[in-house]
Amino acid sequence: MINKLDAALSFHQTALRVRNQRQELLASNIANADTPQYKARDIDFKSAMQSALQQNTGAPQQSAGALQQTNNGHMNASAGNSYSGSGDVLFRSVLQGSVDGNTVDMDVERNAYVDNGIRYEASLTMMSGQIKKMLAAITGQ
Repeated sequence: MINKLDAALSFHQTALRVRNQRQELLASNIANADTPQYKARDIDFKSAMQSALQQNTGAPQQSAGALQQTNNGHMNASAGNSYSGSGDVLFRSVLQGSVDGNTVDMDVERNAYVDNGIRYEASLTMMSGQIKKMLAAITGQ
C-alpha cells in the first residue's frame, strides 16, 4: 500500500523539489542584482523534471549535473530535500549588458520568481486534492 501511495505522490513531490531549487536560484539572482560580475543562473524545468523522474524510476541518466562531495566538510547534496543534480544549472542569456558585468535583469528575475512561485502553489494544491481524494476513498465517503 505504501508503494502505491508513494507512486501516486512522487510526481508532485519531484515537481516541488525542482521548483524549490529553481526558486532558490532565482532568489539568489535577485539578491545579487548589484554584485559586479555576477552571472544570473537558472535551470531548465522540463529537462530537470525529466532527469529527476528518471532518477526516481531507476532509468539510466546523464551524470552531467550530479554533485559530488569532495571533502567531508562539504554538505551532502543528497541529504534531505536539497537539490541533487536533477538538471544542470545554466547561466541565463544576457538580454542587456551592464558595465560591471552583472547579467541579472530584475524584470526577468521577478517575473520568473513569481511564475515559479505560482506553479509551486499549483503543485501543492494538486497534491492536496489528490490526498483528499485518497482519504475520501479510504473512509468510504
